[in-house]
Amino acid sequence: MTARRDRDRFLPTTRAEIEARGWDAPDIVFVSGDAYVDHPSFAAAILGRWLEHHGFRVTILAQPDWRSADDWRELGRPALCYAVSAGAMDSMINHYTANKKRRNADAYSPGGAIDRRPDRAAAVYAQRCREAFKGVPVVAGGVEASLRRVSHYDYWSDKVMPSSLVSSKADLVAYGNGEGSILEIAERLRAGESIRDLRDMRGVAYLLGKRESLPEHRFHAAGDGDGDGDGDGEEQTLELPSHEEVMQDKQAFARATRVLHRETNPLNARRLVQRHGDRRVVINPPTMPLEEATLDALYALPYVRRPHPRYAEEGPIPAWQTIADSVQVMRGCFGGCTFCSITLHQGRRIQSRSAQSVLDEVEQLAAREDFKGHISDLGGPTANMYRMRCSKPEAEARCRRLSCVSPKVCKLLDTDHAPLIDLMRRARRKRGIKKVHIASGIRMDLARREPVYLEELAKHHVGGHLKVAPEHVSDRVLALMKKPPQHTYEDFAARFETASRKAGKEQYLVPYFIASHPGSGLAEMLELALYLKRSGTRPRQVQDFIPAPMDIATCMYHAGIDPETTRPVFAAKKEKQRAMQRALLQYWKPENHSLVKQALHELGRVDLIGDHEICLIPARAPRGRDPAADTARGGRGKGYRWSARRGSRR
Repeated sequence: MTARRDRDRFLPTTRAEIEARGWDAPDIVFVSGDAYVDHPSFAAAILGRWLEHHGFRVTILAQPDWRSADDWRELGRPALCYAVSAGAMDSMINHYTANKKRRNADAYSPGGAIDRRPDRAAAVYAQRCREAFKGVPVVAGGVEASLRRVSHYDYWSDKVMPSSLVSSKADLVAYGNGEGSILEIAERLRAGESIRDLRDMRGVAYLLGKRESLPEHRFHAAGDGDGDGDGDGEEQTLELPSHEEVMQDKQAFARATRVLHRETNPLNARRLVQRHGDRRVVINPPTMPLEEATLDALYALPYVRRPHPRYAEEGPIPAWQTIADSVQVMRGCFGGCTFCSITLHQGRRIQSRSAQSVLDEVEQLAAREDFKGHISDLGGPTANMYRMRCSKPEAEARCRRLSCVSPKVCKLLDTDHAPLIDLMRRARRKRGIKKVHIASGIRMDLARREPVYLEELAKHHVGGHLKVAPEHVSDRVLALMKKPPQHTYEDFAARFETASRKAGKEQYLVPYFIASHPGSGLAEMLELALYLKRSGTRPRQVQDFIPAPMDIATCMYHAGIDPETTRPVFAAKKEKQRAMQRALLQYWKPENHSLVKQALHELGRVDLIGDHEICLIPARAPRGRDPAADTARGGRGKGYRWSARRGSRR
């Protein structure tokens, strides 16, 4: 009976569980490429619970067998719609490394199993929905469908692919964070509207039929244009270069990328249209950011906060193990790093929970029988953007900047860390809490301005090592990444060392670096390798750049053009080039000796080969392997970067 009661606390996942609730059919079936973990860090759970809270009957179809529609049919015909997602990651990034080799584990599957979802899962799942029950609306969402909603470069096929609406045949793509969109969709369908009636919604994209006219929906445009030819404040719709144009013309691809990224502020974004043959993809402006009260309500829902019991004998879910004892305090990121999809997906506006909401969750964690007293992270996409936003709403309504901190921190940005410092102090004082770690990435250009924050961080929230992401040392490459210049990292490192000494602790930074990012050639990687040698830093694993759909850096990689400046950008595309860049990041490893030697010969830096102290590698390849260094093979996607520092900063 205990097992049965435990299972009943989850949203239903099988026909038997549906019938146990007395339902004849669900209203909405969430189809997900991830295992079902009933925790607000997992999309199917938070969206499903949100709909349940509003009176909808929700079923989770997690990691179904996609080879037929049988798993779909087994649940019965949903009354309102299917909601389809490939999962928390793009399925291609989930499956393949930067050198296009199959990964050996899936963090979102029980036991790390790698065969639980198909490639390009969103399209495959949507097709099975159609097969199972014709006429049921299909809404695609999540990272994969969202970031492929226009023509996009696909790294794994080395082609420009059409919109996910074309490949999936979904009725709508609800892009970005989906709580507001999915609730409006469900309520309007329940009220009797058709799926086509929902084309006036914010945050959705759809495919017009051959003979359909563009609807005359008008969305609020607060901006007055930027004088760059993208249109003025009176224009409500902008047309992107067509799919056929961006396939054939890399300049057109760069133009489309530029316009798309400049139309992401929901306060002034305009509707976008892109022709695909004789049809048109229409992208409405983004949804408005969630308010604090809504976020608090979302995180207060009755989550079980663990994986569904069906996985008990299949092994742990790695992603769940990572976040089980963490607390998310905010969403969004105004960093706008060109290789990262967070800003594009979650929005540039920071959306923060109230302090009380966060502390309530801390208390829930502390009350768990299996909790050991250590919160693994108190953060979000970044560790230190809580409650930060533009200090002038009228300026924010007009702004089209892609980053509030690049090329320098905007003077209108409120960077006060006081609310976060107060939250950190209150969280660690809760009964049952021994330690509150900060594991989310620190935005160093903001943190170094706040000595009190650094002191609190060093004294109470770091367990010997703090992960940071300088990414590179070449200021030219860092500018292309929209990362702060190298001196920012050096200044932060010095301040962190001072704060650690003041706290009476010996603590070190664990820096992340990227190989083969656009703009980074062998010369830039040698600059980084020499820096690593001087500083005594030895990354244990290398993060290789992976061109993810819709990212600005992906445009640089594919088109060889910076879409903002239209200037040419070098991109290492050949495997030999990328392998040499990886090897330079781990120049000391015996197995990398040959590649590093070749790179130094290409650069005319044979002076760095030999046994002198200034040399990067010895003249002869060392025998054996470095037992302290893990072999890097191919790199990992966003969110799976690991490195270790040997020795203190000198």
